Amino acid sequence: MMERRAFLATSLASVVFAGKAVSQASRLSFSGSLEQGSLIVGKAGPGARVAIDGASVHVSPAGDFAFGFAFDQTKATRVDVHFADGSRETHDVLPVARHYEVQSITGLPEKFVTLPPEVLERRKREVALIAAARAKDSDLDWFVERFDWPTHGIISGPFGSQRILNGKPMEPHFGVDIAAPAGTPILSPSTARVALVGPEFYLEGGLTILDHGHGVTTCYLHQRKQLVAEGDTVARGQVIGEVGMTGRATGPHLHWGLNWFQMRLDPSQSTKLPAPEKA
Repeated sequence: MMERRAFLATSLASVVFAGKAVSQASRLSFSGSLEQGSLIVGKAGPGARVAIDGASVHVSPAGDFAFGFAFDQTKATRVDVHFADGSRETHDVLPVARHYEVQSITGLPEKFVTLPPEVLERRKREVALIAAARAKDSDLDWFVERFDWPTHGIISGPFGSQRILNGKPMEPHFGVDIAAPAGTPILSPSTARVALVGPEFYLEGGLTILDHGHGVTTCYLHQRKQLVAEGDTVARGQVIGEVGMTGRATGPHLHWGLNWFQMRLDPSQSTKLPAPEKA
C-alpha cells in the first residue's frame, strides 16, 4: 500500500491518459489514486484557468484545483487548462477500474431496509440541507493536503460495496465505516470550516459536514455527540465529535464520507496512511 501512495504525488508525465503517456514537458500535475471514486487534486500554476468536461472549476491563486471520478466511471474526464502565458493543454484522463465487494445481510428489521411513509417528507428536507452544504464552492484551499484518518478503529464497511438487505439490493455504500467504541473521539482530518451540523437526521443521526474548499467536503455520521457549530473553523486533529450509533446504525461506528460537490467519493483514497490505527 505504501508503494501505491508513493505514486500519488507523481507528475502527470508518469500517468497514462487515454492510452498515451503525457510528455515530460507537461506543466500540469495531479495527486490522487486516479481510481474510480477518487478525489483528484490538480496543479496548473498561478493564473491558470481550468475546465473539467467543459465546465469551469475554481482554481486557487497557487493554481490548485479539484475534481473527482465517479465510483463507476469508465469514460475519460477531459481536463482543459489555459495557462497564464496564453498556452493551453488538454488531456483526457482515464480512471482506473476497481472491484467492489457485495455484502448480504439478512434478518434486519424492516425499518433498516425501507423508509416508513411517515418519514418521507422529513427525509426530503434533510436531503435538501445536505445537498445545499455540498453545493458550496468556497475559496478555502485546505483540500490540497492529504487527510488524516478521523478516528481509531477497524474498517467495517468499505466504499463502493453493495449491500443486499433482506434480499433487496441497495445503492452502493458511499463512505467508509470505521467500527469503534461509542465515545471514541472524532478528529478533523484537515483544516476545514463547518458547513452543517445536524443533530438527529433520520438516517445519518448526528451529522457534521466539513468544507475543505472548492467543493470538497467530508461528512461524519451517527455521532452521539457533536462538539462544533456551523461556521466554526476547525484545525487538523481537532476533536469535532464522538462515535455513536444514532440514526440508522446497528452498532457504534463512524461513517466517513467525501464529496466533490454532489459526487460521492472514497475518503480512504485521499489519506496519508492506508488504514486507521486500531482503537
